Parts: sequence; structure tokens; C-alpha cells
Amino acid sequence: MIYLRPLRAVPIGLLATLTVVLAACGSTSRPAATPQVTATLGAGSAHDWTMYHYDRARTGYVSDTPDPKTLTKAWSIPTDEAVYAQPLAIGGKIIVATEGNTIYALKASDGSVLWKTNLGAPVTRNDLPCGNISPLGITGTPVYDPATKLIFAVAETSGPKHELVALDIDSGQVRQRRSADPPGMSSPEAHQQRAALALNNGIVYVAYGGLFGDCGNYHGTVVGARTDGQGSLMVYQVPTTREAGIWAPPGPVIDANGKLYVSVGNGEATSGTWDKSDSVLRLSPQLQYEDGFAPTSWPQDNARDADLGSMGPALLSDGSIVSAGKSGQGYLLRSDHLGGVGGQVQEMDLCRAFGGAAALGMRAFLPCTDGVREVKVESGKMTVGWHASGVPGSPVIGGHTLYATRSGTLVALDVDSGQQRASVDIGETTRFATPTIYGDALFVGTVAGVTAVKIGS
Repeated sequence: MIYLRPLRAVPIGLLATLTVVLAACGSTSRPAATPQVTATLGAGSAHDWTMYHYDRARTGYVSDTPDPKTLTKAWSIPTDEAVYAQPLAIGGKIIVATEGNTIYALKASDGSVLWKTNLGAPVTRNDLPCGNISPLGITGTPVYDPATKLIFAVAETSGPKHELVALDIDSGQVRQRRSADPPGMSSPEAHQQRAALALNNGIVYVAYGGLFGDCGNYHGTVVGARTDGQGSLMVYQVPTTREAGIWAPPGPVIDANGKLYVSVGNGEATSGTWDKSDSVLRLSPQLQYEDGFAPTSWPQDNARDADLGSMGPALLSDGSIVSAGKSGQGYLLRSDHLGGVGGQVQEMDLCRAFGGAAALGMRAFLPCTDGVREVKVESGKMTVGWHASGVPGSPVIGGHTLYATRSGTLVALDVDSGQQRASVDIGETTRFATPTIYGDALFVGTVAGVTAVKIGS
């Protein structure tokens, strides 16, 4: 099921835009000045952040970001509705998608609007069988394709229906628009597109789960569409009678061979033959089922909504996968042999995890409900490292610092010790808000818009 903290996106009135003072170097002594956000770093460069958690493996890691001595709000810009998707950062632009079905391109330095494009009226709660996001527009994080210079996003529009839309990065003009509902999807209104879009080798992948409340006839599904807009959709549907949503915010995780790994939620079956629910599945680039894992407790997990669907698989550098979900159990898996039911390398009490994990070498950093946890894998065994109590957000890593949200606050933690380096108020966020690292700044979507934070080193 989709497990989101109930929040209602409300229209935001016109707010005053904070002025960003630009300087060639150094800082101003005037206390009223706003910190500058530059496109480059003293110790590195600004890397385009083109998809959820930076890369296809969803590591959320950028190596040469300076470690902060301070974090300071640089600017905050209102949008038409709440921002659930992670912002993208491309060529000095911050790309923000909203539940109002609007995509904004903002200037990274000061938040000024370069262009904005609305993709149609979003769907209201009255037009849905259940759910807790209203209006419901763009929820899954878009993806940018450097080869075509197009931003791909899925907008939910009246019908309800899901449309895959491609926009020009420079102008915001719509270049492609097609249905993202696969042929034969009987109840588009019961399917929510929460998972981030993925991109590999000219194919955009879109995953579907259900609405909060598990209502209606929905099935976990992944579709693939060519970036040139041609051809029919490729489709994989979890072979269950109902449910088994693929909804975790990271969406499909893709390895170096183009294989997709998805976490699957609770299915309707609570006995009998495993229906591929409560699982981690591996799919080919053509969306053919190749392998899967489920706990031996999958029937009981399904019955009590304690499945693996709430966190995306954490893919480590040697191909190991750390998986956790709603039950509190954690699993170490082999990506080349997921092993079927009970096929884990190791199982241990770990935590309840919701969102996207970050990965750095042989370490995973999990978005546990009681705070981020470091999990180390050595000699084929998991051990738990530090725990940042009360910081439950989906983490990203820049340099030697991990960033995650906590109740409207962005927190910076030492990635090796978990000790807090700095924090700053950013405004109310959704449960799965995930920071974006770009140059010497971070960008976070909120229920009101987007906030930029300056890294002070």
C-alpha cells in the first residue's frame, strides 16, 4: 500500500522572493544579506542531478561536495501546489514538479523562474476512490535525458489518466505526450504513480502502485517507453490477483548491465503459491521477469501490511542488495541470485524503513522511521553502524556528509560517525522529501514550494 503521512497540498499565495546577493568570492559582512549559491565549488564542480538520487543505481552520492560548517537558507520560492518529487539540477536550472501538474525551471543562484509549464488540471480527491494527496498531479520524480535534452514526467490528469510528457529543458515546451497507462489497465484511477522515473539506454521506465487505503483494482506494474516517443509500451505486471504495488520513491534501481530491481508491496494472497508480492524482483531491460526474493513470512506480511514495498533496494558496489520495509526485518541479497522465497544471504532485526536509501561502497544508509541507520556489509555479512535518532528522511551524501530531513529541518551528519555537523529550517516537507545536491547548495521540495540551502565551508 501507499503509506504516506496525510497531507493536503494547498495553493500557495504570492510570497516575496528572497534576494540572493551574488559575489565573485568570499562573503558579505552585512547581516541582512542572503548567502550566495554558486554554480561551482572551490573543491570541485556542480554535477547535474538528472534523476532521483543522482544516478541509475540510486546511490544518492556525489564525491566532491564540501563538508559544511554551516547551513543557511538561501532562498525559498512558492509553487502552485506541494512538491513531492525530488528536484532535478541541470545546467544551472532547478527543475521542480508539483502536484498542480506544473513543472518549473528556476535559476539555481536566486530561484527566479526561467519558465514554467502546466500539463493540465490535476485530479482532486473527489475523483479518486481513496488516497491522501489532493490535488494529485506529478508525484514521481521526473528524469532528464541528456541525449534528447528532454525532461520526462508523468502527470495524472482528468479521467483520471496518466500521461508521459517530455519537455524541452531550455524552453519548457512540450515535445511529446502519450498515455502512460498500459493497454488493458482496467482502473487507472486506482493506480498512483509515486515511484521516480528511471532512464537507461533510450528507455524511460515508469512504475505504479496504489493509493493510500489500498482501494480499487490496482496491480504493481512497470512500463517502458522509448525516449523518441515511438513504439508501443513495454509492460511488466506483478502476477497477483490484486495489489502488490511498486511505489517506493526511488522507483526502479538499475545496475551496470541495465537490469532493473524493484521493491514490491503487499499482495492480496495470504496463502498458497508465492504471487511475487512482498518482494524484490529483477527485470530485464525489456521488462521480462528474471528472478525474485521474498521472505518466508510473505503470507503473514501480506496479511498485516508488513511488506518490503516501502523502501527501494539499496544496491552496493559489489552487487549486494540491502532490503528493508515495514516489518522491521532487514535482508542481505545477491543481485545475481535473489534466491526466491527465503533466498536471502542474511536476515536480521534492522528497522522499519520508508523511502530511498543512499549507498556508498559497501555501506547503505537506510531511511528508518526512528532515524537513518548505517548498514555495513563485510565478508557477506551485515552489521549495523551508527544511528541518527529522530532523522527519518531519505538521505543523500555529498563528500563526507549525509543530508536528510527531520520535521521541516535539513540536517547534515558526518557520514562516518553520524554526528551532526549543521542544520537549518526549510519549511514543512512531505514524508519522503529528498534533498538534491548541486554545487555548493542543496534544494528541497516542500509543501509550499522549494527551498535552497547554502553549504558554508
